Amino acid sequence: MQDRPVVIGVAGGTGSGKTSVTRSIIQRFADKTILMIEQDYYYKDQSHLPYEERLQTNYDHPLAFDNDLLIAHLKQLIDEKTIEKPVYDYKLHTRSSETIRVEPKEVIIVEGILVLEDDRLRDLMDIKVFVDTDADIRIIRRLMRDIKERGRTIDSVIEQYTNVVRPMHLQFVEPTKRYADIIIPEGGQNHVAIDLMATKIQTILSRHSMY
Repeated sequence: MQDRPVVIGVAGGTGSGKTSVTRSIIQRFADKTILMIEQDYYYKDQSHLPYEERLQTNYDHPLAFDNDLLIAHLKQLIDEKTIEKPVYDYKLHTRSSETIRVEPKEVIIVEGILVLEDDRLRDLMDIKVFVDTDADIRIIRRLMRDIKERGRTIDSVIEQYTNVVRPMHLQFVEPTKRYADIIIPEGGQNHVAIDLMATKIQTILSRHSMY
């Protein structure tokens, strides 16, 4: 039997730099096989709801995620089994009929704003990371991303941030910081913290290979 994969949870608010941290980890372990599971892919299927009702979805609330499926898939990957990762259609606001085949790897990174919120997910993780970035930096990053990549207007992004994203962050995302083993200020720019984390991952991989 092969060694159990190392599972890393990377959480933090929208625009905090979670993806930058994840990429930095992947670069440091180019000799290993790494996969990333994005919590955003596991929004609940809403095909049973009218389109108008789907438009009201609060994507920053824990109940928006199908954590049961995410946990089941993560357990399958830990058991060296292949999964069919769901795809979410943001235009239709429901799950797509397409899936992505994902093979098990040595290191699994689970990334998303609320991956530390569910204790069942936390229990599967070897390392829990929270990327902690100031709110003003995060809103600027979100503005730039949503305008460039999603064709949003400045007014709509600010309204959503003020009415939904910020209150949900304070209520649900920020409190999960207390579960983190490592808190990384300023995301991917914090090379010292990422180096320390890489050392810890290597230690776990080495320990697994001994058994």
